[in-house]
Amino acid sequence: MASTENRRERRARPASGAPANGGATGHGDATGNRGEPSAAAAPIVPLSVADLAGAIALSASASWNQNEADWRLMLTLGRAWGIRAPDAQGCERLAASVVALPYGSEFAWVSMVLVLPEFRGRGYASQLLAHALNELAWRGIAAILDATPAGHPIYVPMGFVDSWGFRRYRREAAAPTAPARHAPAERIEADARGLDVRPLRDADWPSILGIDRPAFGADREALLRSLAARLPGAAHVAERDGRIVGFVFGRDGREATQIGPLLAGDPVTTRALLDAALATIDGPVYLDLADRHVELVPWLQSRGFAYQRPFTRMLRGLKAAPGDPSRIVLVAGPELG
Repeated sequence: MASTENRRERRARPASGAPANGGATGHGDATGNRGEPSAAAAPIVPLSVADLAGAIALSASASWNQNEADWRLMLTLGRAWGIRAPDAQGCERLAASVVALPYGSEFAWVSMVLVLPEFRGRGYASQLLAHALNELAWRGIAAILDATPAGHPIYVPMGFVDSWGFRRYRREAAAPTAPARHAPAERIEADARGLDVRPLRDADWPSILGIDRPAFGADREALLRSLAARLPGAAHVAERDGRIVGFVFGRDGREATQIGPLLAGDPVTTRALLDAALATIDGPVYLDLADRHVELVPWLQSRGFAYQRPFTRMLRGLKAAPGDPSRIVLVAGPELG
């Protein structure tokens, strides 16, 4: 693994201006920017938990999965900015947003670039994205985002480079017969390898963080503890010979439950952890599978998952991806990392 000094550039260059074709978000194009110039730059304001209602309305307008708990988490742990503007009835609305979620002093996740439909085409997304990147660059913090194919060509001229990819899969609902058919074989294989998958305990946190920090490249204890509290039934660890070798978390969402992050060192551990988490969920499920773990796809399909869309993890101000991504099977989500 490269050292931090080798990975990190001295300073990310400022975003000198908005891209001509607008700023798409890191996990979907819900900005509507078409390059029309605005008469003047709109005032940018910091957002807080007092803006939850407006933030949730932004997610809902784009049919994204973030709920109140997601926004509360991001507004509490990160920094967010928005633009307020009057609607057709003269009522002031939170018209647009962007979030930068820092992980230590090395890098931050940039996401939630959203614009309400009636305010699109005014350059708000590009303005907010440039503001967030300039704020991070001024502090010497690198930026990471997860780009859809629509957003990817917009980020390249802004200084972002490709790192690695993942793909979203969705299960519409639980398939009661599938786990019953497959679980015994999975348990036999897991038992043969001395693997025990069980619910998370408080005493497990030092071991979980000892696995997560070198893999993710930063301390995200606050995030993981928040996920464990939100969906405790999905939080499991895998033990072998009394040592924790993997874990999985989940969270509720506006449209579906999201499973992730999941870290494990081999496919048997991955499948055992996923089976344990999925057994607690009846409704729709999202998960974001790292491309390097494509061997898991047939197993997911047997559980009722279908491919939705790809993402590219992009870096700005870093020479290489932080940590050791090879152990990351499922990411936490494009808005969280």
